[in-house]
Amino acid sequence: MIAIARRSIRGGRRVAAVLGAAVLALGAGAVLASPAAAADSTFSVHCVPPAISGIPAFDGTTVATITTDKTSYQVGDTVTVTYVLNSPLVNSSQYHLAIPADQITPTVTVQLGGAMTDLKTFVGAKSNPAIPDLADFPDFTITGTFTATAAGSITLTPSDYNVHSDYGVATDSPCTVNSPPAPVAATITATAANARTATLSSASGVIGATVTVTGAGFTANTAVTVAGVQGADGTGEYTNALTDSAGAFSASLAVSDLDTTGIIVFEGTAYDPATAVGPIAYSVIDNTPPPPGSQKATVTVLPGTLSMTQAADTVTMSSVTLSGSVEHSTGNLNTVTVADYRGGATGWSLVGKATDFDGPGTATISADNLTWTPACTAKTGSPSACVPGSPGVVGSEGATLASAADATLTGGEFTVGAGLDLGVPAFSAAGTYSSVLTLTLS
Repeated sequence: MIAIARRSIRGGRRVAAVLGAAVLALGAGAVLASPAAAADSTFSVHCVPPAISGIPAFDGTTVATITTDKTSYQVGDTVTVTYVLNSPLVNSSQYHLAIPADQITPTVTVQLGGAMTDLKTFVGAKSNPAIPDLADFPDFTITGTFTATAAGSITLTPSDYNVHSDYGVATDSPCTVNSPPAPVAATITATAANARTATLSSASGVIGATVTVTGAGFTANTAVTVAGVQGADGTGEYTNALTDSAGAFSASLAVSDLDTTGIIVFEGTAYDPATAVGPIAYSVIDNTPPPPGSQKATVTVLPGTLSMTQAADTVTMSSVTLSGSVEHSTGNLNTVTVADYRGGATGWSLVGKATDFDGPGTATISADNLTWTPACTAKTGSPSACVPGSPGVVGSEGATLASAADATLTGGEFTVGAGLDLGVPAFSAAGTYSSVLTLTLS
């Protein structure tokens, strides 16, 4: 596992192979995503400018536009949220003071509803344009992520927010929703992860040999289809079985087609990847006798293993200095090498998850503050392509670092890494923080 240690702040379908990865020694993010669709929520707020401004509390109208990177997710996926805030706040121009660039930090909250009921807080970057005297605040764009933890429809509703300024004197301008809840701004759906599994009694057999396929985690008392495939194409061999009250089954499939490279299992008679397992690698041995007067040479190629190694077990991240705003500590994940020598049709997935950063005394920094930007490359000649995970939160729920898809033939060697970013809250306790990042290959 990767232990993430932070230096001083001054003033993570198949059997999983788990490997410890590195100590991130922190000395520390938000990632932008392309919105899939936009929706506005208009609501009344009560805003309280800082006393130094001389502006009394007032009521006004806020327009919040919330988008997500897509609309459908699987439980465990990372949801990337982009929130555009149009606030009734005006700057300190009412007492004739322009605000330079990069002095304002917006913080917004989003109430999840439906399948999830969490209140999420997203902190925007301190990257405002220069605001002239007597000018309104610009719209603020804030990006954040959360993990879909429950199946069903999930609504995103804007809630209270705050605009923090570091110009001159650090000040806050909180705005609360007058008649909560505000209108829903976006809706997404999450489906349950596929927990179905299947195993073969043998990874190979002569022409016409029968392989026993056992499965678990399927829908109870449901018909399943067991079929031979070559990559994404069926080879015509199939049989049916019925699951028991626990969702388990056992079936026998005779495999005669030399082109068969794998076996799949799916519920019903129509293939749906959401209720399917496989392809599980299987090879047919050609035992056809040679013509008279000739000799037949046969070689058996046995599958190897799926494994990973890492360059080191400690990552030292940059130190940060407290300044009254969110600071970012950065570093790089130690290089991870994935070796797939199985020679089958099944891909792989490398995921990571982090613990909270433990600091001095009871001080902590949430694992949700740790983001990464994955990268991966495949060695020349590798049958599989290496796909990096999406940039975003690592968190305690975990995220995909890299993967390779199922295919007719998979395998190869892959180099995986990631840039790391830890958002350190504005008023953290000074000291050393550490976390453990665990990588799981399956």
